[in-house]
Amino acid sequence: MIFNDRLKILRSELDLTQDKVAKELDMPVRTYQRLERDGAKTHYDTLLKIADFYDVSVDWLMGRTDRREVNR
Repeated sequence: MIFNDRLKILRSELDLTQDKVAKELDMPVRTYQRLERDGAKTHYDTLLKIADFYDVSVDWLMGRTDRREVNR
C-alpha cells in the first residue's frame, strides 16, 4: 500500500517518532501506528490534517501522483 509507505517516509525524513506525530495530529498513537502499518482507512479531515502537517498533497499521499507539492 502506498499510503502507509509514504507516511513512514515522511516521518523518517523529519526524524520524528510515531508518538510525536500522533500528538501533533491530535490522535491516539495506536491510530497513527495503524495508518503506518497497514494504511487503515481514515476520515477525510484526518487525511487533510496529515497532508497539512507534512506539507504534501493528498493525491501524493494516496499514490495518485508522484508530485508532493500542494496546489494552493
